[in-house]
Amino acid sequence: MNAQNISRTKRALLTCAVLATTGIASLAQAQQVFRVTAIPDESPTELARKAAPLMKYLEAKLGMPVEFTPVTDYAASVEALVNKKVDLAWFGGFTFVQAHVRSGGKIVPLVQRVEDEQFKSVFITSDPAIKGLADLKGKDVSFGSQSSTSGHLMPRSYLLQQGINPEKDFKRVAFSGAHDATIAAVASGKVQGGALNISVWEKFVADKKVDPAKVRVIFTTPPYYDYNWSVHADMPAATRQKLADALLSLSKATPEGKEILELQRATKFVPTKAENYKGIEAAARSAELL
Repeated sequence: MNAQNISRTKRALLTCAVLATTGIASLAQAQQVFRVTAIPDESPTELARKAAPLMKYLEAKLGMPVEFTPVTDYAASVEALVNKKVDLAWFGGFTFVQAHVRSGGKIVPLVQRVEDEQFKSVFITSDPAIKGLADLKGKDVSFGSQSSTSGHLMPRSYLLQQGINPEKDFKRVAFSGAHDATIAAVASGKVQGGALNISVWEKFVADKKVDPAKVRVIFTTPPYYDYNWSVHADMPAATRQKLADALLSLSKATPEGKEILELQRATKFVPTKAENYKGIEAAARSAELL
C-alpha cells in the first residue's frame, strides 16, 4: 500500500472514529434521564401515585425520560439535589432553606403552588377535654418529620410564641415521620395531639379517611410560605426555562392539567424566589433547628 493510500485509510478510520464517538454522545444524550424527587411527607404509595402523571407530562415537555426517585427521609432529598443526584426536588419551606444554606445559595426555588403563598398548619386531637394549645400541656403530642415545615417547624414556632415549650411542657414529643401518620397516631389514641399541614388534613376529611367529629382541629396557624419545586443553579438555563414553562402552563382547563393539579393539591403553579423563605429561615434559627 503506497503512502497516499495509507493516508486515505487513516483519514477514513479517523472519520469513522469521530462518527462513532458522535453517535455514542448522541445516544448518551438521548438516553439521559431527568430525575425528580420529593420529601417523603406522605406514604410511599401516595407519593408515587401523585408523581406518575406529572412525570409523564414532564417527559413530553422536556423531550427526555423522566423518573421519580423516592428518598428515605427529608435529609436525603436535600443531599440528592445539593449533590446533583436529582434534577428537580419538591421541598417544604424548611427543606428548601436547609438545601439553600447547605449549597451556599446554589439551590434555586423555581415555582410554588398558589396555595403555598398562604400555607397553614393545624393542631388536631381526639381528646374531648382538649380545647386549645394550652390543654396539650402534660400530653403526648406528635409532629411529622423533624425537618417538616408544616408538620414541625412552624407548629413549634407558634407554640413557642404562645409560651409553650414542647420539650418542657409536653409529656412526650413524638415524630411520626409523615402527615398521614400523624393523623393515624391521633385517631388511634397513641398521642393526644398532633400537628400537620392543612392540605393533607383537608384531603383526609374530604376523602372520609378521618371522622372530623372524632378527630378535630383545635388550632390553625397564621399563614406562611411553604412548598416549592427547586433546582440546582448549575442546571442549563434552557432546561430550567423549559421546566418552569411546563409547570406554569399546567391548567385545570385541560384533562391532563386537571389530573396533575388535583393530585398536587394545587390551583396552579406560580413563580417563586428565595426571598419568600426568609421567614422560614428566621423561624428555624429562632427554634435552633438550623
